[in-house]
Amino acid sequence: MPWGDDSSDARLHGTHIADSVIDLIGNTPLVRLKRISEIHGIESVLAMKMETTNPGGSSKDRPALEMILAAEREGILRPGGTIVEPTSGNTGVGLAIVAAQRGYRCVFVMTDKVAPEKVQFLRAYGAEVVVCPVAVAPDDPQSYYSVAERLTNELQAFRPNQYANPNNPESHYLTTGPELWRQTGGRI
Repeated sequence: MPWGDDSSDARLHGTHIADSVIDLIGNTPLVRLKRISEIHGIESVLAMKMETTNPGGSSKDRPALEMILAAEREGILRPGGTIVEPTSGNTGVGLAIVAAQRGYRCVFVMTDKVAPEKVQFLRAYGAEVVVCPVAVAPDDPQSYYSVAERLTNELQAFRPNQYANPNNPESHYLTTGPELWRQTGGRI
C-alpha cells in the first residue's frame, strides 16, 4: 500500500514514504500559469498538469502501468514474464520502470536513430535493448516492428502494443481525468 499505510510495518505508520516508485505514478500537481494568462489577456485560470513529476518524467508512465496491470488481471502477463515492445520514447521508459518494480524481463526494440542516452537510460532500468536499422521498410524482417513481433513470438512475451492497446487511453480516463476534476474542485 502507498504512503506508509502498510499496517504490517509499524515503522511506516503515519509516514509519507512510498512503498514503490510505482506508487508515485499519477497524482501530479497542477501549476497555475499566471504570467501567460496576464501576457495574453486570458481571463480564465490557466493551469498545467506537471506530468514531469512522474517517475519516468512524463504522462506515459500512466499508460505503461495500466497496460501491465491489465495484462496481469487478464492472465496474459504472469510473474517472471517478459515484455517486448517497439518504442522510441517515453512509453518505453514507463514500461521499464514498472517492469523493474514488478519483476518482469523487458526487451525494447528501437531504431538506430534513437539517441544513445535513451538506450542507456532504458538499460539502467534493467531493460534489454535491440537496435534495428531505421532505413528499411516497415515490413522488412529487420524493421523494428518485424523484430519486435518475432521476439514476442520467440520469447512467448507480452507485447503491450501501445498504439492499439485500449488500456493506454483508459489510463487517463481512470486517473488523469478524475485528478483534474478533484484538483479543480469540479470547475473545469
